[in-house]
Amino acid sequence: VQLQASGGGLVHTGGSLRLSCATSGFDFDDYAIGWFRQAPGKEREGVSCLSTWNDITHYADAVKGRFTISRDTAKNTVYLQMNSLKPEDTAVYYCAADPKLGKILNSNADYWGQGTLVTVSS
Repeated sequence: VQLQASGGGLVHTGGSLRLSCATSGFDFDDYAIGWFRQAPGKEREGVSCLSTWNDITHYADAVKGRFTISRDTAKNTVYLQMNSLKPEDTAVYYCAADPKLGKILNSNADYWGQGTLVTVSS
């Protein structure tokens, strides 16, 4: 199982970025995929997740209305569109996968990708 996160970068407040999580090595339609982030000096937190078998999505309150998670089944890729970015969104963003949505929601997924850094300047 491999997950490759990309798309991070430096943006100004109010800007947008789209993160990608390219996956391989497992049946994409049978796994839940989640995005997490960890800011300097803070614990890792869940941002959003998607059940690929029924397209149910979850969002942290801090990102609701600004971030959108989606998937491209043909590319086995999950995206996180981030709009109206704020300095407090600055963090390393990770994607993770697990057959059980509950483990994603508990930040206890079996498979994790490397992070991609998002920096939002004020």
